[in-house]
Amino acid sequence: MKAMILAAGRGKRLRPLTDSIPKALIEVHGQSLLERHLVKIRDAGISDVVINLGWKGKQIQDRLGSGSRFGLNIEFSDEGDNVLETGGGVFNALHLLGDDTFLVINADIFSDMPIPKNNLPEFCLGHLVLVPSPAYCDSGDFELVEGKVQNGKFPKLTFSGVAQYRAEFFNGCNQGRFSIVPLLRKFADAGKLNGSLYEGFWADVGTPERLAIFK
Repeated sequence: MKAMILAAGRGKRLRPLTDSIPKALIEVHGQSLLERHLVKIRDAGISDVVINLGWKGKQIQDRLGSGSRFGLNIEFSDEGDNVLETGGGVFNALHLLGDDTFLVINADIFSDMPIPKNNLPEFCLGHLVLVPSPAYCDSGDFELVEGKVQNGKFPKLTFSGVAQYRAEFFNGCNQGRFSIVPLLRKFADAGKLNGSLYEGFWADVGTPERLAIFK
């Protein structure tokens, strides 16, 4: 299984910190968010990683290089100034991810969550790791019923930004900028997403206030 880390975002809500560095290189306890993910991916036995690049992407390339110092093989999917969002970014990198199930992680999360095992049953196109909705969220994203991810009127669980997908999840998509959320909604309704609940430590490092918690 290969892994992809979504690291192309501008990080506007973290300005001015992200005026000079990409969000993925923000450090918590002396180590960048991105490098924390790489260590966990390596320790889970995954050796091939794709990282998409956007804002200040060259800083990430220069810092990580080939990935050899992490014991990894890293390839980059450079989106330049035309950042393709979550869905478009993964779709653009499919030629690097191959035909097998792959892992996707949002770079801007901080968690002690273990890397999930490859546990997609044949009928599923994706597996989402969900977490209890944090206090700063007005509502959740999904419900989890007997292992199936479902849309609901009053969902209490939030998508953690950690997921596994089959390449077929993106069948019918076109090159360009798009969010992955409509696809998640569609396949949840179709019964083709399974999921798991992680109740350990998890945080979306999206604002200076959230980042300050870890300082």
